[in-house]
Amino acid sequence: MRFVLGSASPARLGVLRAAGIDPSVVVSGVDEDAVAATLTDPSPAELVTALAAAKAEAVTREVLATHGDAVVVGCDSMLSIGGAMVGKPGSPEVARERWAAMAGRTGELLTGHAVVRLTDGRRDGLATGSHATTVRFAEPSPDELDAYLATGEPLGVAGAFTLDGFGGWFVEGIDGDPSSVIGISLPLTRKLLAEVGVSVIDLWR
Repeated sequence: MRFVLGSASPARLGVLRAAGIDPSVVVSGVDEDAVAATLTDPSPAELVTALAAAKAEAVTREVLATHGDAVVVGCDSMLSIGGAMVGKPGSPEVARERWAAMAGRTGELLTGHAVVRLTDGRRDGLATGSHATTVRFAEPSPDELDAYLATGEPLGVAGAFTLDGFGGWFVEGIDGDPSSVIGISLPLTRKLLAEVGVSVIDLWR
């Protein structure tokens, strides 16, 4: 059985490989804003779970013909800070604004996951869920923040920070699952795999 990761995130891929799984990667290409626009006043957990499910479904349509027995995993992460849900900043200016709001405060990193099981080339199960982890941010100096933004790292990650890269210098602690903050929650993924009848140990390489 193949494990198909519906994400281009190198951090998610790294977490899985370090945990014994060598997934196939198929990028979903889902328009996240369009998916979010179809939802009526979703909670943060509902939003990230719906986005993860949309990605898993898009990838499932791609791999049905080539992966007879597989699990497809879609993920989405956003940061809740000051009552606002934020994703990837995309530009240094937006990332700087995010850090102005985050520095010295706490935020909640929400990750939604969706697992689709394929058996003999057909859909055979779906499980979805989310996980929230509290992140305690440090206060980088102006020079530190300039240098961090110059790395480019915060521009393409949810909340404009990482735990496992340059951003780790500016995270004072977390309350929850560290793998979820990096991008894919191993405990939640294990639980969702079990819900569709797959044991994670059978996927270890």
